Amino acid sequence: MKNISKKNWVLYIVTFLVVVIGDQLTKILVSSSMMLGQSQAIIDNFFYYTYSHNQGAAWGMLSGHISLFVVVSLAAAIFMFYYFSKTTKAQRLTRYGIVLTFAGLVGNLTDRLYFGYVRDFIDFIIFGYDFPIFNIADMAVVIGVGLIILEIIFEDYINGKKKIRD
Repeated sequence: MKNISKKNWVLYIVTFLVVVIGDQLTKILVSSSMMLGQSQAIIDNFFYYTYSHNQGAAWGMLSGHISLFVVVSLAAAIFMFYYFSKTTKAQRLTRYGIVLTFAGLVGNLTDRLYFGYVRDFIDFIIFGYDFPIFNIADMAVVIGVGLIILEIIFEDYINGKKKIRD
């Protein structure tokens, strides 16, 4: 971690804080202004705010096993710190992805520890499919993991070791 500039540390810390604070503020806003199960159309037949509680993981899997989620979250946090410490200066997307993923983990872990469930509210209907309701922390995790995967797949191209036609 010695090869991280002060500027990048500031970027990582600000990103982490914006995600965690933004996640918690939006959850507070929704939970204080909507009843559980209430839905508000933002774009009819496409995008809604629907306030829900998720006691499980993605899609409500393993609902009610909060202690399992806390242990898994803490193990994931330790792994992320370790993985971050092993990244190189060239692995910018991976570092940023880890920060986003960690921020999302903290946002949802905060809910689990404080409420016993995660507050979700972002609800999309895509081609008739009502996608599972999620929140800002979930988005950070998905984007963060996506950045890590992108860098793993395209690492040689990103670092100039290969050209697109290779």
